[in-house]
Amino acid sequence: MKSKKHSMAAFRAIFILYILLLSYFLLFAEVLGFGRTHETGGYQYNLELFKEIERFYVYREQLGFKAVFLNLAGNVLGFVPFGLLMPALFPVAKKMISVVSLTFLLSLCFEILQLIFRVGSFDVDDLLLNTIGGVVGYIIYWLTLRRSLHGKK
Repeated sequence: MKSKKHSMAAFRAIFILYILLLSYFLLFAEVLGFGRTHETGGYQYNLELFKEIERFYVYREQLGFKAVFLNLAGNVLGFVPFGLLMPALFPVAKKMISVVSLTFLLSLCFEILQLIFRVGSFDVDDLLLNTIGGVVGYIIYWLTLRRSLHGKK
């Protein structure tokens, strides 16, 4: 019983650290190229699904591996921990539909904040990629942690 309590406490601490790091990288990390919209002063957004994904694919040679990886894989990988930790910590997130919804809502909040504060851009492709990351995290949870944390067979 103590080990399960310790595990849950560790998951909570990891979750809090994860949310803080995610917030930093999505809203404050100039190192990743965010904040460039301050220079133009305008709002940047993409409301056309697959437009930016296609652009990064078509221009992958010109943009370079780092830019393509950070945009495409980074958006997926950045939300894997959310999909993994939510069902481990919160009973409301035991089903995949809950994790998909919560991941989408968290991503939407970040995208809206980026638009409002003009750091990065509001991008529907990011919403899709982030949500896929949450699903991947949930699948990892379901295949690995579900049994040990909740006694499921």
